[in-house]
Amino acid sequence: MKLPGRWVAVGIFVLSSSLNYLDRQLFSALAPVIRGEFGWTYEDYGRVVSYFSLVYAIAAPLMGLVIDRIGLNAGVSLAVGVWSLATVWTGWARELGGLIASRFLLGAAQGGGVPAAGKAMSTYLEPRERALGQGLSQVGLSIGMIAAPLLAGFMEPRFGWRSAFLAGGVLGLFWVPLWLFVARGAPRQKVDPQQRKFAVTEMLRSRGYWGLVVATMLVMTVYSLWSNWTTPYLVKAWGMEANVVNRTLAWIPPLIGAVGGLLGGAVSMRMTGAVADARRRAVLYGGLAVAAATALVPFVGSPLLAALCIGISYSCATMMSVNLYALPLDLFGVERAAFGAASLTGAYGLMQTVISPAIGYVVDVHGFAPVCLAVAMLPLAGVGLLYLTRERG
Repeated sequence: MKLPGRWVAVGIFVLSSSLNYLDRQLFSALAPVIRGEFGWTYEDYGRVVSYFSLVYAIAAPLMGLVIDRIGLNAGVSLAVGVWSLATVWTGWARELGGLIASRFLLGAAQGGGVPAAGKAMSTYLEPRERALGQGLSQVGLSIGMIAAPLLAGFMEPRFGWRSAFLAGGVLGLFWVPLWLFVARGAPRQKVDPQQRKFAVTEMLRSRGYWGLVVATMLVMTVYSLWSNWTTPYLVKAWGMEANVVNRTLAWIPPLIGAVGGLLGGAVSMRMTGAVADARRRAVLYGGLAVAAATALVPFVGSPLLAALCIGISYSCATMMSVNLYALPLDLFGVERAAFGAASLTGAYGLMQTVISPAIGYVVDVHGFAPVCLAVAMLPLAGVGLLYLTRERG
């Protein structure tokens, strides 16, 4: 059976999501080595993550507006090209200032990654298919998260930690011409001329818009925790070497997380009733599961069980994420797809800006247990807000 052309385009686009998180997560995978070279505490590492996240939060809505204005192909080519060069710069940086500046540039460019994915899903897929498309995009992110520790574990002992960033950045520069070639022949969804068109100012006045933004900040705390702290957690909690963690355990949570992304998309696609209501129900089911799994992580009896439990927690978070990021496409239409997704991306970055140094401080003083217990409860608050701010009619 021939695969429809729109899904071929989505599949190639998903590779950009893989590169997005490969380039981003190399820093997390190599954090113990980088911390040792620069003499950082965990709080210092959290601050550098916070710097990246602040730029990411500011850039995302702007990049969303740009992508809606100049189009998907030009927008994503700009974003991927610049963040790939920023990743190469990280590998070249010899001083702290250059390292932080490269993370600033990476955050600015990667602010366009998720908005571009949202635009791609609304451009090529039918409404019921979009959460599944977001699930595939999450698989792409998970592939990047799996590849980052494996690449770091292979490159760092042989060629030094900088070589991993150089390799990751070069891959993105090859993706841009591949996408432009595939996009030329990919069939797009027809735009319904009767579909309501939202102005950005109208979105900003919507209760549902702000409820979705704040709910995303609360729900995605779990996603942020395991995206940035899985390797540091296993190193600190179990006394393992970073390169051993990266080769044997750190890739397990994103592998399990990919299942959650596909499950979240498939579940909401098969639910009856309004599409947006199906998304909310899928987020609710994921929230109940993520609270239990996240709280359990510090109390398991081995590194492998910890990695598996982190994976279940992360998988539930991705189940929630793919439906949250599909909601703006349902509520505000194709014309505002990039800005809608960018709003949630910006909310995620702003949350991570605040929470990362706080996590680092608590870990330095008290360890990871209180962090896991606190973060476990926040997605449930996000689910409640999502329902409270629902607009009808």
